Amino acid sequence: MAEISTRKRVWGWWFFDWASQPYHTLLVTFIFGPYFASVAAEHFLSTGLDTQAAAARAQTVWSWCLTITGLIIGFGAPLIGALADVTGRRIPWIFGFSIMYVVGSGLLWYTMPDGSNMWWMLSAFGLGFVGAEYALIFINSQLPDIGEEEDVGKISGSGFAFGYFGGLVSLAIMLALFVEQPNGKTLIGLDPAFGLDAGAREGTRFVGLLTAAWYVLFMIPYFMWVRDADPTGKPGGLSQALKMLGKAVKRVLSRSSLAAYLGSSMLYRDALNGLYGFGGVYATLVLEWNIVKIGVFGIISVLAAAVFAWLGGKADKKYGPKPVIKSSIWVLILVCATIVGMDRTQIFGIPLAEGSTLPDLIFFGCGVLIGGMGGILQASSRSMMVRHSDPEAPTESFGLYGLSGRATAFLAPALIAIMTTATGSARLGVSPVVGLFILGLILLTWVKAEGDRT
Repeated sequence: MAEISTRKRVWGWWFFDWASQPYHTLLVTFIFGPYFASVAAEHFLSTGLDTQAAAARAQTVWSWCLTITGLIIGFGAPLIGALADVTGRRIPWIFGFSIMYVVGSGLLWYTMPDGSNMWWMLSAFGLGFVGAEYALIFINSQLPDIGEEEDVGKISGSGFAFGYFGGLVSLAIMLALFVEQPNGKTLIGLDPAFGLDAGAREGTRFVGLLTAAWYVLFMIPYFMWVRDADPTGKPGGLSQALKMLGKAVKRVLSRSSLAAYLGSSMLYRDALNGLYGFGGVYATLVLEWNIVKIGVFGIISVLAAAVFAWLGGKADKKYGPKPVIKSSIWVLILVCATIVGMDRTQIFGIPLAEGSTLPDLIFFGCGVLIGGMGGILQASSRSMMVRHSDPEAPTESFGLYGLSGRATAFLAPALIAIMTTATGSARLGVSPVVGLFILGLILLTWVKAEGDRT
């Protein structure tokens, strides 16, 4: 078999980001999440709750869905990573999790507008989300082998930028051809493509099928151009994996910089995922945006994420990942405080004229910063983990990284659910993410900028 060039390996690895980004862009944040929130809110309204209580209940249901999937991802990731490192094989795992991704996202087509099967659809969403996140852990573990060590930050940032452009293109396709506005037309004035029934919200529900098909098509370059390293020849038994995992946890406890970084990233990435998971839901329940408007907001946000992730990769290469991570967190803290402090009638307690568009303009600006800083934060975090990973067991290292990012993935959604229930407000319910960002920033103080791979 002909040797695959470094250039092709890099492009193949980048295509995972392009293929998988729609799960986050279309399903979690900008299309399915807001659609589910509106469906759930209407369902709870029909049970006799008032508008604010129904919105809060809908946000709580979405919160607990993300909480449960976060628990599954967090506690399974390091064990699965250890199993892969025992054998030295990662691509078969990625293929298996890809099947979960495709099946889970495709089933979302059946989410009925009356909310009659919303619990089943949350299960389907969780199946796909678990597949997407597990596959990402194995993809990340391949980063040290994709290019030269000094190029890791740039490769990671460019990969995220490429992925965000994939999310942008898929979002534009959904808005232009499928998602129906209140008048039954798409953003460019067409009936939903393929004769889909606007009255049954089939255009919006098509997001699940598009996400699945997009992944199948664009994972082809990855499977063509990326190969596993030589297998270890060892059987991938559970006992060996548990022993490896136990040793990995002991090593973490003896490495202060790695332990501090895993703790820090656990908190600030959880806060970021909270923003992604509830940005569109917030716009639906608090600002009363329709899905098309949220989609336009998404295009702006994703475009910013792509551009900033690319720029962040250059900054990472020049200054290192730690200062880039710190700067991004500070900006996101200010953004979160702004979001929590406003609704349609006031901003930080200052009343607005009826029908004011200022909250919309401010939230659009926040979307640019969330997308931009979020893209930088994810790319530089991946780069920082490479500086702390064990060259002999990269999947194990990134399994622990996945654990740090997902072991408390239930925390932000759970805190949001609790705060939303306690306050009865979808707006104030988002406030816990500010505290998570601050705690992550504090722990980052003990992280060595150059890492501690030795």
